[in-house]
Formats: sequence, C-alpha cells, structure tokens
Amino acid sequence: MICAAFLFFIAMMLEQVITSAQNPKIKRLLALQKKSQERSKEGLFVVEGRRELEHCMEAGLTIDTVFYCTSVLGALPPLPESVRRFEVTASVYDKIAYRGGTEGIVAEVKPRLLSLGELPLSSAPLLVVLESVEKPGNLGAVLRSADAAGADAVIVCDPLTDLYNPNLIRSSIGAVFTVPTVACTSEECIAFLKSNGIRILTAQLQDSKLYYDTPMTQGTAIVMGTESTGLTNQWRKAADAHIRIPMLGRLDSLNVSVSAAILLFEAVRQRQR
Repeated sequence: MICAAFLFFIAMMLEQVITSAQNPKIKRLLALQKKSQERSKEGLFVVEGRRELEHCMEAGLTIDTVFYCTSVLGALPPLPESVRRFEVTASVYDKIAYRGGTEGIVAEVKPRLLSLGELPLSSAPLLVVLESVEKPGNLGAVLRSADAAGADAVIVCDPLTDLYNPNLIRSSIGAVFTVPTVACTSEECIAFLKSNGIRILTAQLQDSKLYYDTPMTQGTAIVMGTESTGLTNQWRKAADAHIRIPMLGRLDSLNVSVSAAILLFEAVRQRQR
C-alpha cells in the first residue's frame, strides 16, 4: 500500500508551474491583495516574504496556499503538509510581488479574528487604542511599537482600514501577527476597559497634563485619534486622564505612530523603576 506521504509528494511533483498572470489562482491572489471585500468574502489575506510567513506560522495561523519562485527563493521553507504549493515563473512573480526584496514567496493565509473577551491580558495590561485610524501604514507602525514595548494588545475602534491590508502587514513587519489585535466599536471598547478596571488615558491637547507626569504602572489604555480630527467626545468624556506630549516647535502634532511609541515607552520606563 502506498503511504499518504508518498502520494502527497507525487501530487506536488505533478503540479505544473504557473506561467501566466491570467491563471485563475493568480487572479484570485491579486484580488485578495487589492480588495478588502475579497479578503472578507474568501476568508483569506495575503502575506509576502519569508520572515512574515514565519511570524504567521509562529502565531499559529493557518497557511492555505503558497506561491513561490525558485529563481528568487531557492528552497521552500518548512511548511505543514496541508499547505498547497504552486511554483510560478519569474514574470508571474513580478506581477504578484507587492514589494521588492521579498525572497520569492507569497502566501494566502486564514485570518484569526479575536474578540475583546479573547484578549490575553496581564495583571497590569498595557493597551493601545486607536480611533478611526485611516492609514494602514500608520497602524502597522503602531503595531511595531506595541510589540517592542511588550504591550498586551492593540484595539482598533471604528476602523477605516481592515487589519489585513497589505500595506499594514508590510509596515508592521509581522507585528500584526505578534501583537493581539481587535477591531470593535468605541462603545464596546470603552465598556470593556471600564469593566476590567483599565485606566483610559486620552492623548489630546485640551485640558491635558504632560504625559510623564501621569502614572502608567497600573492597567492602562493609551488612546489616540486621527492626526486631522483627534479623538471624538465620547473618548474625552470616558477618559480617566488627558495627556499630551510637549510640542516645542511651531507644529501642534506628531504622526500617530511616533506619538504611540513615545507614550508606550514612558509606560515601560515607569514600570521598570
């Protein structure tokens, strides 16, 4: 009797190389890259690059399909046997590669969508809350800072971009897989923070104290809005304290990802005393 592993190997050997960008599998991959509604409908998103793919697997996400170009990648990294593999030519890979220098591998991955109640919180959680974030690159950069600061989670309220936008994944350099991330409404988030005794610190210019004069050693949620409009009144009213970063130049705001890094590492500083 031929073993299952041998049959799987034979199936892989018989798989033809994809040579055309008009192949239905390639068309679906491109649609997943470009359209949020396609990602939602198919229950898949796209990851590009060996490092990001490794972060996915370390986080326990399910890899559905891998497309690879041997002239760029060389050997495939270790993958679960259930992963479908398709080799593509260099010209096809140029069509599906979202950015340069991605080592010749692109994957379709099943998302893991957490709820607020599923967040793994420490005894004194440190959270980042973003209201109505618009730019995927900003959210990705915030996730990198949250990972570096050891934050428990990032909560995205009333999001204007989905959590698996390719620009977000690229700018986070895999942090979207290492930091628990939840999308919800502001009302749901405020109720969750209040019920868990987590202090709400809103970053705003009005009626605020300097951030380094505000205690952050207990359970803390650092809440930030968009650069253009800031936070809505519901967050200002729900806050336990309003904090600000001193601005010594002529401008009155920083990029939200820079602000998040400053505030997160103040919390880290206070907690390491």
